[in-house]
Amino acid sequence: MTDRMTIGVVSPGAMGAALARRWRAGGARTIATVAGRSERTASLARDLTLLPSLADVVAESDVLVSVVPPAAALRVAEDIASVAVSRAVTPLVLDLNATAPSTIEKVKLALDRGGCALVDGAISGPPPKKESDTIVYLSGARAEWVAAIAMPGVELRVVGAQIGAASAVKMCTASVYKGFTALLAQALQTAEHHHVTDIVLADLNRDFPAHVEHAARLLATAASKSDRFPGEMREIAKAQSEAGAQKVLFDALAEVYEAINGSTLARMTPEQAGSARDLSVVLAELARR
Repeated sequence: MTDRMTIGVVSPGAMGAALARRWRAGGARTIATVAGRSERTASLARDLTLLPSLADVVAESDVLVSVVPPAAALRVAEDIASVAVSRAVTPLVLDLNATAPSTIEKVKLALDRGGCALVDGAISGPPPKKESDTIVYLSGARAEWVAAIAMPGVELRVVGAQIGAASAVKMCTASVYKGFTALLAQALQTAEHHHVTDIVLADLNRDFPAHVEHAARLLATAASKSDRFPGEMREIAKAQSEAGAQKVLFDALAEVYEAINGSTLARMTPEQAGSARDLSVVLAELARR
């Protein structure tokens, strides 16, 4: 299926660029643009086929992948639809953004205006490498087709034909993963203030040994990506509210991640955060503005 197929990535950050490499390893041609992006983004995408603009990527893609902060998902879909109309092209769009099912429905309506079909997707796990535990959940009428595209190192799971199903999975899993990280950050920041961090860690180690062992890296990595997490927390709050649950919890966690994003810890890049080992340093930076 990947013979001569071109897969374009709208935003080749750490995740988007890593996904592109996995599709390329499966035999696809992968393209992207770094126009207007940071020097770090350009570096992450340096080995991809780079085009001058988003319009060029849309025009040349058979499949167009959107991996952007949640707040930008609808705007990007509208931009894609606009280019699709002006260039008379209709790439299949794979939306992998962390948004509520109701938001992905708005994305679908925007893409419908450009004549572009949509597959709803959700990423679970880190940016894929040669060996990875990354899972991509897929839903929509053409989800099985996307799942058949070779992507070594990534597990593709179709969860249904309904747009919104994959996004619902993401909202549920991210609420636990990122919610727990925010709780851990709050707890350990408080423990550090009262000089009981070692005691708290010893107690938590009984039920959460992996989180305790990697607490410094876990908190640093979350902080390095915290600019996009408040928006994701609000999408989770929306999804939970629409399901009849309370939205107040994740509205509050959005504020927690806003505070983390205002700390000096958030100045780390994800690459730097991955090597964090000293929890006392991480907690000191988390408390510093």
